[in-house]
Amino acid sequence: MADAEADRKRYAPPAWLLTGLRPQPAPVPWAAVVRASVALAAPLAVGFALDRPAHGALVSMGALSGVIGDTADAYRMRILNIAVPQLFGALGIMLGSFVYGTDWAAVGVLTAVALVSGMMSTIGAVASLSGLLLLLNSVVAAGLPLPKPWWVAPLLLMLGGLFVLALTLLAWPLRRKLPERVSVADTYFTVADLLAAAGTDVYEERRQAVTRSLNTSYDLILARRARYHGRSSSMVRLLAQLNVVIPLVEAAPAVHVRQCPLPDAIPAKVRELAEDVEESRTGGAEPELPAPDSPATRAVDSALRHAVAVVHNADAYNVDDRLGRPAALGVRIRRATRSVLFSGTSWRYGLRLALCIGLAQALTSLVSVDRSYWVALTVTFVLKPDFGSVFSRAVLRAVGTAAGLVIAAPVLAEVPIGWWDVPVMVLLAPLIPALTVKGYAFQTAAITPVILLLSDLLNHRGVALVQPRLVDSLIGCVIVLVAGYLLWPESWHTRIGHRLADAVTDLADYVGSAFGTGDDDGGVTRPDQAERARARRLIYRDLSSVRSEFQRALTEPPPVGARAAAWLPLVVAIERVVDATTAARVRVNHGAPEPAPAEVAEIRQQLRDLAERLRATEVLVGVRTELPGDEEGVLAPLRQEVAAARAIASPQPQGAAGT
Repeated sequence: MADAEADRKRYAPPAWLLTGLRPQPAPVPWAAVVRASVALAAPLAVGFALDRPAHGALVSMGALSGVIGDTADAYRMRILNIAVPQLFGALGIMLGSFVYGTDWAAVGVLTAVALVSGMMSTIGAVASLSGLLLLLNSVVAAGLPLPKPWWVAPLLLMLGGLFVLALTLLAWPLRRKLPERVSVADTYFTVADLLAAAGTDVYEERRQAVTRSLNTSYDLILARRARYHGRSSSMVRLLAQLNVVIPLVEAAPAVHVRQCPLPDAIPAKVRELAEDVEESRTGGAEPELPAPDSPATRAVDSALRHAVAVVHNADAYNVDDRLGRPAALGVRIRRATRSVLFSGTSWRYGLRLALCIGLAQALTSLVSVDRSYWVALTVTFVLKPDFGSVFSRAVLRAVGTAAGLVIAAPVLAEVPIGWWDVPVMVLLAPLIPALTVKGYAFQTAAITPVILLLSDLLNHRGVALVQPRLVDSLIGCVIVLVAGYLLWPESWHTRIGHRLADAVTDLADYVGSAFGTGDDDGGVTRPDQAERARARRLIYRDLSSVRSEFQRALTEPPPVGARAAAWLPLVVAIERVVDATTAARVRVNHGAPEPAPAEVAEIRQQLRDLAERLRATEVLVGVRTELPGDEEGVLAPLRQEVAAARAIASPQPQGAAGT
């Protein structure tokens, strides 16, 4: 029995591969499923009705791009996510069609486009998708015959994307609640769960949920305000309601570290506020809350009463906006352009993508491969630098393509080109949004048969497309693994340490913001409350990015995945240090004595030292750390958490002895 178990483990797929192949527990987006079915099948029906199947296929290709890009929740962000990338996709079609049928001219043009696409990916989500469509459509147009004249294909693709946008907007008048309002209400619900969990073992999990919810809500509201430059009173009011939940979040650690569970009436009242936010209710009586009996509970009581006042005040949009108004569109464009042109990360991403696309095109120009635009297409999907682990995506792309070809083969073999393609597309298109939420391999398996069906309407190759496409995909994956992964050391080293070091540096600054820093006259300079709130949000955003990088690294093969797993305890420990800092500040605000400046300075120095050590190595070695101080003082829990963070995993260079 033991031998059988050992053999089973020996021949089982590696954990990093199983992580990518395991479907994610996400609900099926039924509205997107219906929309994809209509958006991709209707243009084919119109094309056959007008005896122009190629034109219908191009409209469906544009619709496919719109379906892939429709990932936002807020309608105004969905407009940007669908409409703006279509312009870049049309530009890509034009550039690719100009070099169709050429060899080395196509290599040069597509390599240059790949450089621009990779650099655009560092700007933001909309720019990243725009760069993807720019390169993707350039590759397709350089490898497939398109209708003439040159402007027909770009126009048809944009028409498909706009068709998806129109279907998306049809539900806008019927939607009763703003996505931004629902998101803010969800944040209140998560804060209620956090307060209910104070002093229990599930507190850390609830705090992470609050961080994710706050990030989502701020992103949605700021994106909408960026569109309207702060003129929307409803958005300013929602932002005020979101801002006033921050003191509640800050008070929660003070309750948790002192192991003082709150009365059930407190989280219940926060849940009532969540419902009021969601329904946009105003007015209401003064809340009846249990009398506070400690500095921590007084902080919760004060924060909750203030939140009630703001949520129930119909004129709350007049509350000061801590985050400030976003800059004008022209200013943001100039800033983004300057950031891209002078960013080393941007150039590295762009050059890596350009190298792989150039190699793919050069290979298909030198070697007789049957219409191998699919090689560069594979490189484009796998190596898009902001999409996660390159190695695991290459492997999952190969697996997903093979699964997609299994679906496509009988369709191409048995379904003749004509009206039967329409009901087939009605069945295949919904799989894209339904499986995309399950993981990358599942998305690839869903997209592959759809692209093959549409490309078959342009080149009429039938089932003969299947085997070459599998070979092309494998070639593209090999190019990515060699030229886009192994040749770039940064891709097979974890970047958790450097990102966590940045968060620890920000944490040291936050400690100074919370308790003040010494000035030249021997006094103490203390930033205002708004600056402390911004500093705390910055740290939690940093830690959220670290966790995202951690999840990415876990999908890498050894040694990267194994090293990444070793960092998790330190990530958790740093989060606890942030909570302890906030809890100490709340106690001081409600009667506890201020800590000595020397004690604050010592803690900041320990954090800076930890940050420097984190930048120095990827190997973590436990060390003994003692931070002497007043065991009854307000900073005692904070010193304990800092010492625990360093004792759990304090990095030193390999070969160095621990102390």
